[in-house]
Amino acid sequence: MLDFSVTFIITIINITVLFFILRAVLFKPVTKFMADRAERIQCSIDQAEEAKEKAHKLLAEYKEKIKDAEAEAREILITARENASRQSRQIVIEGIRDAENFAASMRLQIEKEQQAALIKFRMEAAALVIAASAKLTAKDFSGEDNRRYANMLFDEISGAFSPQKGNS
Repeated sequence: MLDFSVTFIITIINITVLFFILRAVLFKPVTKFMADRAERIQCSIDQAEEAKEKAHKLLAEYKEKIKDAEAEAREILITARENASRQSRQIVIEGIRDAENFAASMRLQIEKEQQAALIKFRMEAAALVIAASAKLTAKDFSGEDNRRYANMLFDEISGAFSPQKGNS
C-alpha cells in the first residue's frame, strides 16, 4: 500500500506554500503584464482602425476636391473660349466698321477731288470759251458780263455731258 511518510506531507505542504508564493509573486504580475500588453495592442489596433477610417475619409474628400477642381477648370475653359470668341467677333466687327469708315472717307475725298477737278475744268473751259468767243467775234471779252455768259454756256455744255447721279 501506500506509505505516507512525513516527508511526503512536508513535500505537499512545501508545494502548496510554494504555489501560493509563486502565485502572489509571479502569476499575478505576469497576468497583469499580459493584460496590460493585450490592452495596449487593442489600443494600437483601434488607433490604426481610426487612422485607416480617417485616411479613407481624406481620400474621399481629396477625390471630391479633384472632381470639383476639374469641373471648375472645365468651366474656366468654357468661359475663356466664350470670351475669346466674343472678343474675336468684336475685333472683326470693329475692323469692318473701320473699313467702312475708311471707304466712306475715301468716297468723300474722291467726291471733293471730283468737285475740285470740275471747278478747275469749268474755269479752264470758261477761259477757253472766252478766248474762242473773242477770236470768233474778234473782240476782247473781259468783264463780269462776259464771264457770266461763259459760265452759262459751260453749264449748258456740262449738263449735256455730265453723268447722271442715278447711274453711279
